[in-house]
Amino acid sequence: MNREISSFIDKYVKEIKDNSAAMFIGAGFSKSAGYVDWKNLLRSVADDLELDVDKEYDLVSLAQYCYNKNGNRSIINDVIFDEFTKEKDVDENHRIIARLPISTYWTTNYDSLIEDALTESKRIVDVKYNNKQLSLTKPHRDAIVYKMHGDKNNPDEAILIKDDYEKYYRDHAQFITALSGDLISKTFLFVGFSFSDPNIDYILSRVRIDYGNQNNRQHYAIMRKVNAEDYSDRAEYEYAKRKHDFFVEDLKRYNIRALLIDEYSEITDILNEVSKRLNQNNIFISGSAEEYGDYTEMDALELIRTLSQQLIAQDFNIISGFGLGVGSAVITGALQEIYMNKKSVNEDRLLLRPFPQGVVDNSTRQILWKKYREDMISRAGVSIFLFGNKLVDSKVVLANGMRSEYEIAVDKHNLIVPVGCTGYIAQEIWNEVNKDLSAYYTNVDDSLIEAFAKLNHKSNNYDLVNNIISFIGLFKNGKHSPV
Repeated sequence: MNREISSFIDKYVKEIKDNSAAMFIGAGFSKSAGYVDWKNLLRSVADDLELDVDKEYDLVSLAQYCYNKNGNRSIINDVIFDEFTKEKDVDENHRIIARLPISTYWTTNYDSLIEDALTESKRIVDVKYNNKQLSLTKPHRDAIVYKMHGDKNNPDEAILIKDDYEKYYRDHAQFITALSGDLISKTFLFVGFSFSDPNIDYILSRVRIDYGNQNNRQHYAIMRKVNAEDYSDRAEYEYAKRKHDFFVEDLKRYNIRALLIDEYSEITDILNEVSKRLNQNNIFISGSAEEYGDYTEMDALELIRTLSQQLIAQDFNIISGFGLGVGSAVITGALQEIYMNKKSVNEDRLLLRPFPQGVVDNSTRQILWKKYREDMISRAGVSIFLFGNKLVDSKVVLANGMRSEYEIAVDKHNLIVPVGCTGYIAQEIWNEVNKDLSAYYTNVDDSLIEAFAKLNHKSNNYDLVNNIISFIGLFKNGKHSPV
């Protein structure tokens, strides 16, 4: 990841934290989920017109030609309905953007992947794809999806032919006003968008002319470089690259900075890094205990309460699955610090996800719990492991659920913090990590080795909590990071 993209991520994360970030999603973003882009959507339309869609650049006019030939838009409506009513699973990119605490999403896409991903992430999404919906507010919404070109379920109203675009400024003026306002007040990240859309060109021009230098809001667009491998002729490649360079430079007139990538797969890496940096202060506490080993119950609960309290005091946020024998103490410590210092209680500071009970079928229960674990840990940048045992048939055994949480945390590139001295699964994890620290942390040095060793030394609760927080602190300045 180059320095320019890394710098963008830092700035965009700050905008997200300030509730000043938005995303604009284009057709290219849905390709990884199996949907087609505009060119492939209109391939059959071009064939019917005896034209080669690969030679066409003005796809809006192509759609208009189809309308002109048939005197109605039934063929175009069928194309939209047939393609976008195909069942497609939400992909990783959509899941990542749905987890980000962004409240404003704009798209020209007809599919429902954005709202499906937001719903999957337990968010209340308010979808707007016609003028009437703009005046209605869904209660308790925490995300708005503006589908400015319509929805797959209403192909008659979809914006596609030239007639639609020519009348857009009049028939959909409310969307133009809403997007113009967001472009002025929020920092946008454009993904999967080609900037060939006439409506966006009009809106960007209007904002630039109306506000001039007053509009200092910087926007960003992830764009693929022109790749020589896509061209059989060297001269064609050089021409395309030269034209693309001029286009990237021209975007600066609208305060849009292009972030150039080699392959589209890098989009996932960038979004993951945004999520990672955003979540570096979010700590998932994994633990369960029927018994506490070398600790008395009183000492163990006091350790957990003190740890939770100090994490909140030092501006960390806590995520907990309410593990048996651990979860209550986590909540008590966090709430004690929050209330004592008159801080607000919300999901930003303390996110609780008790596991659903009462699911009789074991396989269904395990699938559901795995999804719960993945959801919680995907919201964290750090995972702390404490104790790790449970009661099965009147016998205390190691907690396999905690082992699963460790594996998920490693897969999500969380900072792994096993408090080995608490025993059980936490001790096992500490032993595994200690065998090869470089497999879990970068730039392993004496200070990191010493700090990690202290996680396995039983001391008084105050010192152990300081050791845990000090270990996490080593990863704050960028010298060390999770692998």
